[in-house]
Amino acid sequence: MNLDFSPEDLAFRDEARRFIATHLPEPVRRAQALTPSVFAEPEITGAWQRELHKRGWVASAWPKEAGGPGWSATQRLIFEQECARAGAPSLFPLGIQMVGPVLIGFGTPEQKAHYLPRILSGEDYWCQGYSEPGSGSDLASLKTRAVRDGDDYVVNGTKIWTTHAHHANMMFALVRTGSTESARKQDGISFLLIDMKSPGITTRPIHTIGGDHEVNQVFFDDVRVPIANRVGDESKGWSYGKYLLEFERGAGVSSPRLRARLNSVVRLMDVPIHGVPASEHASLFAAELTQIDADIDALEMMELRVMSEVAKGNNPGVMASLLKLRNSEIRQDLTRLAVEILGSAALVWEPRRPLYEINGELLLPEIAMTVTAEHLNGRAQTIFGGTSEVQREIIAKVMLGL
Repeated sequence: MNLDFSPEDLAFRDEARRFIATHLPEPVRRAQALTPSVFAEPEITGAWQRELHKRGWVASAWPKEAGGPGWSATQRLIFEQECARAGAPSLFPLGIQMVGPVLIGFGTPEQKAHYLPRILSGEDYWCQGYSEPGSGSDLASLKTRAVRDGDDYVVNGTKIWTTHAHHANMMFALVRTGSTESARKQDGISFLLIDMKSPGITTRPIHTIGGDHEVNQVFFDDVRVPIANRVGDESKGWSYGKYLLEFERGAGVSSPRLRARLNSVVRLMDVPIHGVPASEHASLFAAELTQIDADIDALEMMELRVMSEVAKGNNPGVMASLLKLRNSEIRQDLTRLAVEILGSAALVWEPRRPLYEINGELLLPEIAMTVTAEHLNGRAQTIFGGTSEVQREIIAKVMLGL
């Protein structure tokens, strides 16, 4: 396998590097560095998305006819590497990486014409209505119901762990439109696009153990949703929801940012904490650093394989579960190691949010400020998007035939 970049790829790398250096605002880069949450606030990602949108570089995996840049798998990797190297924020993925591919694959011409440009521009900011109290990993047991009434569905129920619902103006949701007495729980579920400003929607915040307001519980009380906002056929939403999860878990490129995070963990060792840099005890961490480095290399090879398939028009398939599993575990390994390097300084706690708006001296050097909160927030990495246990079951069943 030839892993060297071609002259054309190197030219693209230089172009991407110049663009990022010119258009990434320093306050945005710093705000991203001081964000311990899984996803940055929309004022951070939005500023960067607007710059990318002007260049036509928002949705790197979308086909050109849908508004994507038409990049090869190698170009996608290069761009992510350059963004990670420069500290650019990841764009919020729920529109670009999740509902966007579903609309491209199953949406009506009217839905595509309306929503895809608004996803690219950031005019629509999406949240995901999947999990419910008691219906997380067993998503097919969901109880939020949508009943037809004329040209609308009337939706009642609740969704939980809804990331950035307090910012979103749109939600894509799985709701039950069929009988609960069906032989298969997956039957009778439909995929709806819901305007978050609709009467009857209440959003209640949930604060994570890391001190951040990232997730919410959303309640629906007689919320009217036009039937025209259903994606695909009624009661076939489970298929569309599974398709979306493949792109959530496996269509992104994680290895460049994981490597950037590894490099920041290494730099953390040279920061004097209580007057003594952790590098004086580097031998204690050498084995873990080496193992994580090798794990990221392996993940990168798997991502290249999946990106190549997506570039051909195929969906990620079961490889999505393998990528999601390893990405989650590596992220947790990195945050755990960072806490170990900080030692007792990891007990320093800053409750104010967002960190990048704090006026005055920080309690720790900037590179160390997010470590503990990021570690705590990262405990959810192996839960959201499908637990590690579910991913292992999918891998065992589909890849290994067990």
